Amino acid sequence: MQGLLLDASGGNHHFLFVSFEAATLVDPACSPTIHYRIIPTSPARTRIMATYCIGIDTGGTYTDAVLLDIASGRVVDWRKERTTPHDLSLGVGQTLQGLLKQSDQVREVACLAVSTTLATNAVVEGRGARVGLFVLGHVRHFKLPVVANIFLKGGHTITGEEEQPLDIEGLVDTLPKLVREVDSYAVCGAMSIKNPAHELVAREAIRLIDPKPVFCSHLVSDNPGMLERSATACLHARLMPLMTDFLASIQRSMLATGLDCPVTIICGNGRGEALDRIADQAAITMASGPAATARFGAASGFDQALVVDVGGTTTDVCLIKNGEPLLNREGCIIGEWRTHVEAVDMYTAGAGGDSHVIVHQDGRITLGSTRVQPLAMTPDLPDPRLWLNRETDTYLVLPVDGLEPELVQSDPLLHYLALHGPTPPSVLAAQTGTGGVLLEKRLERLMFLQQVVLAGLTPTDALHCLGLLDIGQGASSQSGASVLATQLGLSAEAFCRQIVAETEAAIETILLTYLARTVWKDSPSGALLNRRDNDLFSLRFTLKLPIIGIGAAARSFLPGVARRLSTTVTFPEHCEVGNAVGTALIAMRG
Repeated sequence: MQGLLLDASGGNHHFLFVSFEAATLVDPACSPTIHYRIIPTSPARTRIMATYCIGIDTGGTYTDAVLLDIASGRVVDWRKERTTPHDLSLGVGQTLQGLLKQSDQVREVACLAVSTTLATNAVVEGRGARVGLFVLGHVRHFKLPVVANIFLKGGHTITGEEEQPLDIEGLVDTLPKLVREVDSYAVCGAMSIKNPAHELVAREAIRLIDPKPVFCSHLVSDNPGMLERSATACLHARLMPLMTDFLASIQRSMLATGLDCPVTIICGNGRGEALDRIADQAAITMASGPAATARFGAASGFDQALVVDVGGTTTDVCLIKNGEPLLNREGCIIGEWRTHVEAVDMYTAGAGGDSHVIVHQDGRITLGSTRVQPLAMTPDLPDPRLWLNRETDTYLVLPVDGLEPELVQSDPLLHYLALHGPTPPSVLAAQTGTGGVLLEKRLERLMFLQQVVLAGLTPTDALHCLGLLDIGQGASSQSGASVLATQLGLSAEAFCRQIVAETEAAIETILLTYLARTVWKDSPSGALLNRRDNDLFSLRFTLKLPIIGIGAAARSFLPGVARRLSTTVTFPEHCEVGNAVGTALIAMRG
């Protein structure tokens, strides 16, 4: 492959014509290798080719792309396509093909910049590779959301001396029990930042028994703090297969469209990294999407503002001060994970247009953290009146096309879905003998492997039902809302207005949680914010900052949130694809 290397130092753009080979990412245990041969380009070639920068942001729901003119920073064109989780290259390829309609434009692209919220989405939704964590040394036991936390003797002192011998026998005895349960391993030794010997020995011992990827904490963090360093290593291990697949999809999409240029991956700290560093440092893409969000917000002309990206899967919040995004050098916090990953100061939580609407037995309406496919966006959807109910079947399980026949035959759930098509969970349980928690865990695994899709009622459907959105099949949304509304003794319209109000309340809580953490640091404000309106007292908050809205669902929900918080909301031009614009701006800044 060939392309252009962009040097934006000193405010001037210089280009070198580059020839390189990129290894296809097949084995998740292997990192991509990219070899560059630099060839100076002629001034004439530079003028012809160095015209555009493409920014792409791949989220859990939509993949956005913009074509920016390098000289002026103007958005020439933009595209928004549904993300295709089972094959990310399809959604990315569609956005690229939509942008590059003329063959000569392909030759004029100087760089491709990519951001993604796939990593943050996976953490918020509890998805990712199954990780086994080995902790070495005299430390207080702690719990991380991984398959297994194993504590063994070992570790070093603050001066790098061995505190106690590594319990290699205990490690070897434990491994056979984990081989079938995990996809990757993380190893964290006490003071390995001073002496990583025990981590390295443990890594080699694991590899002799199980050839899966192993991540050592000293390679991903040089800060003290066992919990944070363990979490950082675990996140690398958890997200690496996801990022490997994503990077492979970028390469396949470029080949399919004939795009031939350098690729920059946006990291959570708002800087770009070469594609070859990302696969084995997956966690540095944590907050990649929010970093692009922050850059777009900072370019909107506000000196101080709250930038809010409402997507399909999550809502991301970050703060602009003195016209620049705040940076958290101590490490970002996402969900349960407190890490050592340098990133923009941000907060991400599961609430968006495609959150799963859950109707409880007491009549309460809440949003689940898991993203489901809206009824309106599900082709050939069986009539929700035939399967949807709030007790047993709140979603529909859909098969994914293109799976290997051998895989389908070997899995009872996939085999049934292949024969019978979309099926509610109660029927799937009855017909396959897999029910209860076992079915939930199995479906969770199949979703992670992109082998099934869940469809259910979402805030996006509520907007369709109310006539506030028209991008899918509104009749499906109306039918699904009517079913659940009837079970609550409500009209479909009243029910959908409750869903919109609940979504606005969830986003309001996300904003206040972020600001409370910023002001009060580690103070446990969550309980207060979640119970600020109860039988005994009520609290109302006024926001002193304006809101900058970004994302596909922002215009639908943020005006209501702004009214709740007695502030204003602004939607800059191209805010629907703001992350993609921010991604390109980061790359162009160098």
